[in-house]
Amino acid sequence: MSDVIEMSPIGVIHSAFDEKFGIPRQPGLTQSLTATVELLPPYGSPEAVRGLEGCSHIWLLFLFSATAEQGWKPLVRPPRLGGNKRLGVFASRSPFRPNPIGLSPVRLLGVREQNGRILLDVSGADLLDGTPILDIKPYLPYSDVIADAQFDLADRIEKLTLPLHWSAAAQAACDAYSQRLGQPLATQIGELLTYDPRPAYQRDPERVYGLALHGLNIRFRITTVAIDILSISEAEPATPIAE
Repeated sequence: MSDVIEMSPIGVIHSAFDEKFGIPRQPGLTQSLTATVELLPPYGSPEAVRGLEGCSHIWLLFLFSATAEQGWKPLVRPPRLGGNKRLGVFASRSPFRPNPIGLSPVRLLGVREQNGRILLDVSGADLLDGTPILDIKPYLPYSDVIADAQFDLADRIEKLTLPLHWSAAAQAACDAYSQRLGQPLATQIGELLTYDPRPAYQRDPERVYGLALHGLNIRFRITTVAIDILSISEAEPATPIAE
């Protein structure tokens, strides 16, 4: 057997997540955010997805393309443990792996053909926009759900119970962008911030963060009493790299 195994992406995902910061740490936490998997030639054929419409959920196997070149280490610092405790890479879901492969179950909303392309609409995906998809498999309820499974270090979902406070400017901008994008932007922002995207080692209640979503920059602050959405504006275009 060869030491090198070559794989080619079968597709790419188009999601609202423009940056790594703010992406839910696990799949399925934000059902209001949808994404689209575009199958690439020669895999994007009606024959390749025949019967898939019978699935309520599918597995997406993907490449951690944004971090793949950074390599891996045997010990990592999971955000779940505050970013201070080291854990073996194989006991974590860190993207910094020997083979940077991820696995996420998502809800399949529909299979469609558009302009000769096969598209899968999904929700609950925790993938950066443009992430290469390596494979798709049906989710099997009778075998993929393990009722007595447990992991003591991550036995529950951590979720903030703080109220959301919108500034007048942020609320007005949210309403306008929601109409323009055709997205439930307020619900999406609320879901993302409730799961606290801040690094575990940064809990300064005065610090203002920026979350990139749908090409927008959402500025927010999390204090001890509320989640403050301060402003929403169009993200500035990236500065071209001089050749």
